[in-house]
Amino acid sequence: MYIFKVLAIAIYTFYHHFLHIVYLCNMISELHLPEPILFNPLKHHLGFIREFVRMIPEDHNTTDQKDIIRELKHIGTSVMDVYTGVLQVNDICKEVISHVKEKGFSTREIFSDWTGKGMKDFRIIQLSDGSQWTLKYHENCLRYLHIFPARGSMHSFRVKSNTLKSALLYYILVGKDFITGDDLNKVRPLLGLSPVRDPVDAKAITEMIEILRTGE
Repeated sequence: MYIFKVLAIAIYTFYHHFLHIVYLCNMISELHLPEPILFNPLKHHLGFIREFVRMIPEDHNTTDQKDIIRELKHIGTSVMDVYTGVLQVNDICKEVISHVKEKGFSTREIFSDWTGKGMKDFRIIQLSDGSQWTLKYHENCLRYLHIFPARGSMHSFRVKSNTLKSALLYYILVGKDFITGDDLNKVRPLLGLSPVRDPVDAKAITEMIEILRTGE
């Protein structure tokens, strides 16, 4: 009887852990977004980012860490804007699609004519909460409508991608309230980043960690 109880607990633990990892994979996949939207919420949506962190199992193992690091690297190396408002990811997608349809730009060809196809071509629209969003054409048959918060938009802040990645990985792997430079530099090599030496960069990462903790 004892053996069956232990086995049942082990199966439950594995299944519970497995569901968390599957959930995370689904969260960071673009497949749940309505077509033709292309959007990376792990890069541009604070609410999604905080939910992503919250759903990572506390007993994550080395394999899980590698998966997490791989996803964080998708954030890239540029500077970007992060949305902090109340609209959920699907709400944003629906409003953008509705706006595009109302304007008559609901096909890929018409949309690309409206936005332009160049690297510097884009359009900006405003959503129901006053936030502004950049719409760019992406060369893809299914997901050609690339969206992200506009620079300087209401309900957003600007951050370096390496700052966000460092803060996320620290929060996930270390999580100590008292943050030291040594602790920050423990996670940086995992992302392929050099140690933090500039006090300004260290302060930016620390502030980002606090934003992840408080949502403010």
